[in-house]
Amino acid sequence: MPAEPPIPKHAIALADDLRTALHHVFRRIRQEGDSDPHGLSLQHKLLLSAISTTPGIGVAELARMEKLRGPTMSGHIKALENAGLVRRDTPNPEDRRRVGLLLTEQGAAVLQDIRSRRLDWLARKLAQLPPEGAQALRHAIQYLNEVGE
Repeated sequence: MPAEPPIPKHAIALADDLRTALHHVFRRIRQEGDSDPHGLSLQHKLLLSAISTTPGIGVAELARMEKLRGPTMSGHIKALENAGLVRRDTPNPEDRRRVGLLLTEQGAAVLQDIRSRRLDWLARKLAQLPPEGAQALRHAIQYLNEVGE
C-alpha cells in the first residue's frame, strides 16, 4: 500500500483555524440554547434531537449511537418520559421486547423552540456581518459541504 503524501503545512494550519472557529461557534449556539426556559441538560437536548431524526429508535440502539451504557440511557429516557417529552411506541409485533421511542407533541414543541432560539441567535449574528463577510460565508458553505461529504 503506497504511503500517503505528507499534508501541506498550510492545510494543517487552515484545518486548525477552522476547527477552532467551528468549536467557538458551536459552543455559542449551544449556550444560546442553554438559556432556554425548559431546563433540559445538553444530553437531554441531544437525545430529543436523536429521537426526532430517528423516530421509533430503541433504547439500546440509542445508547449505542450516543455511546452511553444501557442503564444510563434508561435513566435519561425515564426523565424525558416523566417530563412528558418522550413516549414509548407500541411494542414491535416481531420482537415484543423492542419498544421504539417517539417525541410527544410537547417534546417536538420543546425541540423546535430550542432550534428556533439557536437559529435566531445565529441569524442575528450573521445579520451584523458586512455584505462581503456574508458573501464569503456563502462561498465557504459550498466548500464545507464538499469537505463533509
